[in-house]
Amino acid sequence: MYARVKRVKSNPLYQGMASSADVALVELEAPVTFNNYILPVCVPDPSVVFETGMNCWVAGWGSPSEQDHLPNPRILQKLAVPIIDTPKCNLLYSKDSESSFQPKTIKDDMLCAGFAEGKKDACKGDSGGPLVCLVGQSWLQAGVISWGEGCARRNRPGVYIRVTSHHNWIHRIIPELQFQRASSGGQKRDSRGQQPLSRNFAPFLAAHAILLVLMALLTFL
Repeated sequence: MYARVKRVKSNPLYQGMASSADVALVELEAPVTFNNYILPVCVPDPSVVFETGMNCWVAGWGSPSEQDHLPNPRILQKLAVPIIDTPKCNLLYSKDSESSFQPKTIKDDMLCAGFAEGKKDACKGDSGGPLVCLVGQSWLQAGVISWGEGCARRNRPGVYIRVTSHHNWIHRIIPELQFQRASSGGQKRDSRGQQPLSRNFAPFLAAHAILLVLMALLTFL
């Protein structure tokens, strides 16, 4: 399935690689037809807290490692990764830094997920993809794949843009979008049993304004 893009709204605060606000909204030309393999994901309200250690899922068509490209047929990859708190993530990124480089800082609108020992991570080509977590009975998008130092390296977990940090910006662009609150008992659905979408906006975010097929959708095959 292909979805044509009507427009892309980049966050005006974005200042380049590894900066804050590395996120954009993608508006599709037409509504998406949902089925058993293509489903929307909820956008969390700032009241939702993604706890340290919570296992979430990252998905993408990127490289399985720094050296290898995803072979044909290009099957969507997925990986369970635990949330890492910001102080620990900053500590990890301060270790083993090359002398010629300033250690990277995890900003307030960033979220780390992965493993201190490395070995498993998102990689090149996954940027803009989702980090989703099951909270109660709802799948929520906690983050957007933003950057990392290499792929699956020791002390270098993946860094994501924290969706809840950009609630006000998203709300200004899509004022009618329903955000999932922490106290909600489950996903809101319309009369057909589907989660509501705001016009042609899918409730998903993409970093770098990358226009990829199904960038605005969560698809686990």
